[in-house]
Amino acid sequence: MYTLVTNNEITKFINYPKSLVIGDVRYPAKIFQLWSQSELNAIGIYEVITDTTNYKDEAYYINTNEQYNFADNQVTKSWGTATAKRLNDENALDKDGNNLLDDDGNQVINYGLKTEKKRIVKQQASGLLAPTDWYVVKGTEVLDYNVPENITTFRSEVRAKSNEMETQIDACTNVDELKTLYEYVNTGTEENPVFERPLAEFPKEVI
Repeated sequence: MYTLVTNNEITKFINYPKSLVIGDVRYPAKIFQLWSQSELNAIGIYEVITDTTNYKDEAYYINTNEQYNFADNQVTKSWGTATAKRLNDENALDKDGNNLLDDDGNQVINYGLKTEKKRIVKQQASGLLAPTDWYVVKGTEVLDYNVPENITTFRSEVRAKSNEMETQIDACTNVDELKTLYEYVNTGTEENPVFERPLAEFPKEVI
């Protein structure tokens, strides 16, 4: 992205137009490919430089106060201080600060990241178990049929890992701890990398 700067003020945002009019002069779009930065700057066109110092992962933070500034012959896009999203569930309140109830009189809940993450874990576990559910159904309906050991082992491991992950998620005391659970790091070597995350992993398939 580029901007047009006039009298040290950003006056227009430019997204590679077919042509650009500055004052009484129309410039073709080719100037963005053919001209140097200094040549563009000479007519008031500056490429936007993004400063991500304050920008944080949108899955865990709310980024606010996006702003563009021109200083030291450079246009910079930056953000204000990011705000961590809600970690734990909270009761929703109305405009007067009272508990907000739904039409049935139940408390409305503003769910936090922990609940959202645990919901995903449950969905993943359910998806892994679904293809082998028929073994369990058959085992309850057919008297002389036993569910294969590898199936029961797999299903037990899925449930155990699901519980382990939920426990890890619940143990987080702040958003950064929760975020770290999902970050893969190389626990091996550069020659033989092994990427792992702190959060437990589901078994990949039935053995």
